[in-house]
Amino acid sequence: MRDYPIEKTRDIGIIAHIDAGKTTVSERVLFYTGVSHKIGEVHEGEAIMDWMEQERERGITITAAATTTFWIPTDKTNAPDRKNYEHKINIIDTPGHVDFTVEVERSLRVLDGAVVVFDGVAGVEPQSETVWRQADKYKVPRVCFINKLDRLGASFERSFQSILDRLTPNAVRMQIPDGHEDKFLGVVDLLTMRYYTFEGKSGEKIEEHEIPENLKLDAERYHHELVEKIVEQDEILMNQYLEGKEPSTLELMRVLRDAVLNYKLVPVFCGAALRNKGVQFMLDAVVHYLPSPLDVPPVRGINVKTGEEELRETKDDAPFSALAFKVATDPYVGQLTYFRVYSGQLKAGSYVLNTSSGQQERVGRILQMHANERKEMQEVYAGYIAATVGLKSTKTGHTLCDPEHPVRLEEITFPEPVISLRIEPRTKADQEKMGVALKRLSDEDPTFRLKGDEETGDTIISGMGELHLEIIVDRMKREFGVEANVGRPQVAYKETIQKLTESEGKYIRQSGGRGQYGHVWLRLEPLERSKGYEFVNALKGGVIPNEFVPAVEKGVKEAIEKGILAGYPVVDVKVTVYDGSYHEVDSSEMAFKIASSISFQEGAKRANPIILEPIMKVEVIMPDSFLGEVTGDLNSRRGQIFNIGDRTGLNLKVIDAKVPLAEMFGYATTIRSLTEGRGTFTMEFGNYEPVPASIVQQIVEGKK
Repeated sequence: MRDYPIEKTRDIGIIAHIDAGKTTVSERVLFYTGVSHKIGEVHEGEAIMDWMEQERERGITITAAATTTFWIPTDKTNAPDRKNYEHKINIIDTPGHVDFTVEVERSLRVLDGAVVVFDGVAGVEPQSETVWRQADKYKVPRVCFINKLDRLGASFERSFQSILDRLTPNAVRMQIPDGHEDKFLGVVDLLTMRYYTFEGKSGEKIEEHEIPENLKLDAERYHHELVEKIVEQDEILMNQYLEGKEPSTLELMRVLRDAVLNYKLVPVFCGAALRNKGVQFMLDAVVHYLPSPLDVPPVRGINVKTGEEELRETKDDAPFSALAFKVATDPYVGQLTYFRVYSGQLKAGSYVLNTSSGQQERVGRILQMHANERKEMQEVYAGYIAATVGLKSTKTGHTLCDPEHPVRLEEITFPEPVISLRIEPRTKADQEKMGVALKRLSDEDPTFRLKGDEETGDTIISGMGELHLEIIVDRMKREFGVEANVGRPQVAYKETIQKLTESEGKYIRQSGGRGQYGHVWLRLEPLERSKGYEFVNALKGGVIPNEFVPAVEKGVKEAIEKGILAGYPVVDVKVTVYDGSYHEVDSSEMAFKIASSISFQEGAKRANPIILEPIMKVEVIMPDSFLGEVTGDLNSRRGQIFNIGDRTGLNLKVIDAKVPLAEMFGYATTIRSLTEGRGTFTMEFGNYEPVPASIVQQIVEGKK
């Protein structure tokens, strides 16, 4: 039996830029919903949702943590039938640091709604834009919470304006604050036109008052603005409003909910989670405006038997389908696989088909997760987020479904790593354990890759940033007991071509008995940036038998991995095999593989090959007295500064620049010394761009 009606279920994520206060908001949510009886503070290393040792030491979120809570809207708390209004909320608290963007990506793929948290001083920051774009990609309805209005220099209006300017013109104020910094006292609800303060030791008592005189004019103005924005979304309500009839609060909430579900409006709330102000109204908004699993369109998949598109509706009596969105190692139960159920139901002990790997898996135990704690469940239904133990062939993005009704849901795409390190075990004993540890960690994290360097025999690990790889090495030591030495960070360069070429590749060997014969013509064309690699078979008339075409493609792929100029992988290239010949006796797969590899290398060398490097979007914040030193340093790092702004009222300058990743190693130390420890910076991957000719030679020689 389902414990909660599906329409009273919410699957939401809390997303934001690093240090906007996501985890502090999550801890208040756990406290006010009664899941925890003590508020865990991030700065004290006591946050429930930041359970990893590395998270507690650094005060940042590294891995997405899931939990389940229950909430009755504040206006129904004292209702005689209050239990009828209780909602079940599955929450995923995600990291804000760009190095762990995979956690946000895979969480948003399976969530129905999101709460986007902003720092009331900084407003929209670089990673705010990244997570917003990720939410746009998966069409996730969202509400905003402008946090930290108790901080020095906080401004609700400035932060709200930054949302309008940089993220969406559809944002609407739902509240305005009474005061800022240490004078932040409460909030005015613009829909009900009431004023609220948060009393008691932990802000758990919400007191309702008349709007203070000094806020009445602003409240009236913003109330009319809000009502107009809402009624614009409904023709009947709009006509009534134009005739002078004021819509009721319930009508406005109904229309606003529809507008949020259709991405037409984004409600903005405010508060200060650390001071226990405003979080309850944000929870009300989750219940009132964010979708239940029923409000989301049916999930699309491919029927494995017919190859045609199939929709799976959010119904308990539909065939079971779920997406595994996260794999994690638990020290007590082994490998945990988190999954979201899209349709049907699943009982512990039953078998499911993994249509991505083709394997059947037994679901022994089903667990409801609360950060790193677990609660056994016997069955789960459509809309549930849960975890299971012991799946052997299931990775992130795989589909689990009813073996009788196989379907494959759309997989999750992840960004490519931009930085690499050489790693070696310290002792002979560490050698075997290191292989196991790295395999486990790469299964967990799709943006963490490992490969062997054929020339040197070294192991190379790649990830999204220096912090990402630092955490991986730290986890190897703590969780798997592996000590390792690491080399200097290396940039993940790529190579590409700039013009169309055609080239011939022949591999002919004659020795005593049967010889080897492979002959191909390839056409190489450059593709747009970030389009990857494309192979086209344009052979006609059987000049090369079909059974040798996979060998031709394999040879091309091997040549692409080896690179042209400095041994880096080739990207953004279309390779077409259009001609060739074969020998009745001597042709073999190996001969065609070698011939296509020769052809690719020859053609690529004539196609104006260039090296591409990752360019990072960098935001530096420092007191204005250090502006000259910081801009000079960025210029010396081949940086392009495209904006210098102000943080109003704080005498701070904000520099937005694009800088090659190769020039940013050790920048944290540099910015501290340049600004007497008062400057900070954030960095995220932007795009790949050609390396200047003067530096290509250094890269080629360095690789040798």
